[in-house]
Parts: sequence; structure tokens; C-alpha cells
Amino acid sequence: MCLILFAWNPSAANRLVVAANRDEFFQRPTKPAHFWDGDDVLAGKDLEQQGTWLGVTRTGRFAAVTNYRELDGNQYPCSRGKLTTDFLQASDTPEDYLQQLQEVKDQYAGFNVLVGDTTSLYYFSNRSGRSPELLEPGVYGLSNHLLNTEWPKVNVGVAGLRGAIEQATNNKPLEWDGIGGIEQVLLELLQNDTQANDGILPDTGVGIAVERMLSPLFIKSPGYGTRASTLLRVTGEGDVMFLEQNYDVSGEHTDRVRYSWQLEF
Repeated sequence: MCLILFAWNPSAANRLVVAANRDEFFQRPTKPAHFWDGDDVLAGKDLEQQGTWLGVTRTGRFAAVTNYRELDGNQYPCSRGKLTTDFLQASDTPEDYLQQLQEVKDQYAGFNVLVGDTTSLYYFSNRSGRSPELLEPGVYGLSNHLLNTEWPKVNVGVAGLRGAIEQATNNKPLEWDGIGGIEQVLLELLQNDTQANDGILPDTGVGIAVERMLSPLFIKSPGYGTRASTLLRVTGEGDVMFLEQNYDVSGEHTDRVRYSWQLEF
């Protein structure tokens, strides 16, 4: 997962809105989002490590992870997809889960993780040097650096998500489907493949050609790129809507899955 845009306000009509892109090598085997066997977890699955990049449960637990981009040749014993999977399949509060994670954070390569439920949402990175952060209501962007780092794709994405949410009037739930609905607006945002100008690119040590390739919200390159876009909305009344759009190596649409249900508070 390389870009997560999200709006969080547990007391609002739209409790949580997420728009995210997963970028990965196309040769890495993956199963599209589904409810896992014997579990209440809805998520795609990385078939290589059996983890996930983003998921939600029938009870409203949410987790997502991105890699922290760095030149690091070390080998780590734990897969970062385990971070999300462990939280989604547990019953610990987000705070308790992250307290335990701090004790083993060095067993993972650099990561950013979001974990939450219907009342709280936390951010933690093992590259920030900080304790887990309880997030205040707001609109956020997370890519492969720290939360709200002003990379071009993060800035464009946050502005786009904020604009989409502001279309809702009188604090009513956003219209999800139909022409001009949040689904269409956010998918178009996530499919923006415009490269940023060289002058505003970050320098993460991968070289200017790779920085250019990685700069759009939607990445296209031989063998690597955006493989899925995920939209998630949880309303204040507990209505959950989840959509995942998958793509092939050319960026063309393939499988699309959609789920909806009602949380029980």
C-alpha cells in the first residue's frame, strides 16, 4: 500500500472515509478483497506472506499499513502485512495493541500503520521516534514516509478528499453511488497518473527516474504499479460501504468487489 487518504471524525455523520491505492509488483500473488474463511475480516490477501495491506471487520475494526521508503539492506523476521492482520483478528483495543507492538517494532522493516475502531484511530511508525498517536478529527494523507509528509501525491490526494467531503451538506452522509457520488469522485482521484514536477519531488535515495515514476497517485511502470484502489466509508449510524477496484499491468480495470453491511454498536 503506497497511498492512504482518510477523513476521520467519530462524532460526524461520516465517521470514516478512506481512499487508498496499493502499489506492488504484479508478479506477487494476491487475492482480491473477500471475507476470510472462518473470520469476520474483509481484506485482500497477499498470498506470499498471508497478510494484508488494508482491511476492516464486521464490527468496525480497521487497519492499514504502508512501507517506509528507505535504503535498507537488512533482513527482518516479520512481514509488515502481519501488522494489520494481527490487529484485525484480535480483540485488543487499538491502544493496547500498539503498546504491545512497540516492544517488537524493530522486528519489522520500516512501516506506518493505522489501527482503529468505531471510537478511536491511531497512527504509529517505527521510523518516527515517537509513541503511537491518537488522531484528532481531520483529513490525513499517508504514503511511504511519515503521516502528512508533504509529498506531491499526498498533497493532491488530501486536497481531493477534502473537496469531495465538502460536497456533503448539512453534515449528512455522503452520496455513495451514482454520477457525482463519492465513489466516482474518489476513484477518479486515485486513478490520477500525472507525474509531479522535478522541482517538488522528494529525495528518498532511489534516484530521480524512480522518484518520477513513483510520484503520481496512480503508478504505471513495467512490472510494478497500482494494483488496487480501495474505498471505505463508515457512517455515524454504522453503515459500512467497501469497494475494491483491481487493475492489470497496463492499468486497465479488472475485478471489482463491493460489500455493505450495518455495524452493531
